Order: sequence, then structure tokens, then C-alpha cells
Amino acid sequence: MGISVPLNVIFGVAAAWTATKFSFPGRSVLLSLIDIPFGVSPVISGLVFVLMFGAQGWFGPWLMDHDIQIIFAPPGIILATTFVTFPFVARELIPLMEAQGSEEEEAALVLGAGALQMFFRVKLPNIKWGLLFGVVLCTARALGEFGAVSVVSGHIRGQTNTLPLHVEILYNEYNYAGAFAVASLLSVTSVIALVAKKILEWKTRGESR
Repeated sequence: MGISVPLNVIFGVAAAWTATKFSFPGRSVLLSLIDIPFGVSPVISGLVFVLMFGAQGWFGPWLMDHDIQIIFAPPGIILATTFVTFPFVARELIPLMEAQGSEEEEAALVLGAGALQMFFRVKLPNIKWGLLFGVVLCTARALGEFGAVSVVSGHIRGQTNTLPLHVEILYNEYNYAGAFAVASLLSVTSVIALVAKKILEWKTRGESR
């Protein structure tokens, strides 16, 4: 999560900026690619990664020759989590940026601001609540992801087991108290994310007016 969420913040902002500020023939394709994780089962996406990067996969022999392990290792978990959480930031920012228009950015550029100055001093303050809203959704999804991560992780205790997978391991070991404790921690985290979502949703609605 600590890697997947920042990656999706960067990719999401870049995708939203590209989709709303530029007109190009592949725009509809880009929007469709952003939505792919919503239409694919997490288990299927995990299986696709195994078929691509597993020992018998398309890139498996090359990865083994270079001593690179993705499946049943932390990189596989990062890859699967990044994929299933990719749409949240981008899909929150695209309608917000479209509603706000580009007049302020154009004015900043006319007044001599550079591209980075315009983004950090003009655009970022205008989308901050929507961005935080997307980050909350992305974080909550990453914390609760089970299907794709279960396929690519290998359930190696202490190395590739996430909190949802740990709940399953404890339950299968008949450690019901431990499973309940970890599940309760996830539930509390979900409640906190829900409260933050409601607050940021209200802020975002005010920001888009």
C-alpha cells in the first residue's frame, strides 16, 4: 500500500491531466484503459499476472535468467494492488477538472508562470480535496484487496501476507481470536476511511461549484 497508493496518485493525476487538458485521437482509449480494473475480476487480474510473470509465463524464463522474482514476492503484491486501485484517483479528478475548466491555468501562463508553478500554485490547490478523496478510496481498496493479491502472493508468512490474507491464515489455523482481532482492525480502518470519504465528498462538491 505504501508504494501502490503514491504510484496511483502520480499516475492518476497525470492521466486526469492528459484526459482533460488535451484533445487527441486516443482519448477514449485512455479512458477505457483507466476503467479496465473495474470490469475485471481481481482474481482474473491476478491470474493474468501469473501467466505473464510466473515461472512458466511469457516473461518468466527471462526473469529467472536475470534473478528477478515478481510472482510470490513483494513486487507481485505491489503490481496487483496498483492495478486494482488505479482508477480511483483518476476517476475522481477527471470530472472535477472538467467542471473547473482551464481559465485560471491559462491566466497564470499568460502572466508568466511556468508549467510547474502553474500546476502547484494554481491547479493543485483547486483539486486538493478531490485528490485527497481519491487517495482515501485508493487506500481503502488497497487495504482490503484479497483476490488479486491472494493469487500472486503465495501466502508466505512474514513476507507476502497482507492483513486480509493474514485473517484467512489465522482462520484456517483455527486461531479465531487472532483472526477476529485482525479483522476488527480492518473494520476500524474501514470506518475511518468511510468518515474521511464523507467529509472529503462534501469538500469536493463545494470545490466543483
